[in-house]
Amino acid sequence: MHFHRGGFMKADKDRVCPVEFASGLEGKIRRWLHNPTRILTPLIKEGLTVLDVGCGPGFFSIEIARMVGPRGRVIAADLQDGMLELVQNKIRGTELEHRLKLVRCGKDKINVTDRVDLIVAFYMVHEVPDKVGLFKQFRDVLKPQGKVFLVEPKLFHVSRKEFQSTLKIAEDCGFRWHEGPKIRFSWSAILT
Repeated sequence: MHFHRGGFMKADKDRVCPVEFASGLEGKIRRWLHNPTRILTPLIKEGLTVLDVGCGPGFFSIEIARMVGPRGRVIAADLQDGMLELVQNKIRGTELEHRLKLVRCGKDKINVTDRVDLIVAFYMVHEVPDKVGLFKQFRDVLKPQGKVFLVEPKLFHVSRKEFQSTLKIAEDCGFRWHEGPKIRFSWSAILT
């Protein structure tokens, strides 16, 4: 399973899940594996500003927008306009439309300047060629007490050694990492 994420990545089709496969990112199996409410409840409180980098069709973004409540905000950022359009179509005319800001990432820029309390980087960092640049941008938009929730896929994608290498890069960029929650078929860490 290759669950697309966006921003800071090559635009070739073998690196980023194309929009035409977006429905595979949200099905019943995905919801069972990675239930957004179950995974994010310990991290999200009402009123937070959350950045979902590589939001895809909004699997996490939309649930986060519900969780942060009317005083909170979600920035859903993705490399592909088509993914952002899918999110827009889902929230159009709902109360979530006012909580969720859509941002198109550039090839090497997340294009976010808002300060955020939490960054959700779910199954996307392994696709980023310039991890140093990505973590520096994360650091730049994160509020002083903010956190990065980093989750990477174990099966066929990211080995333990590769995940540890990613954590080392994050440390070199000024983050401290802590063990993240257990998530099926995934590595996870909280960066502060």
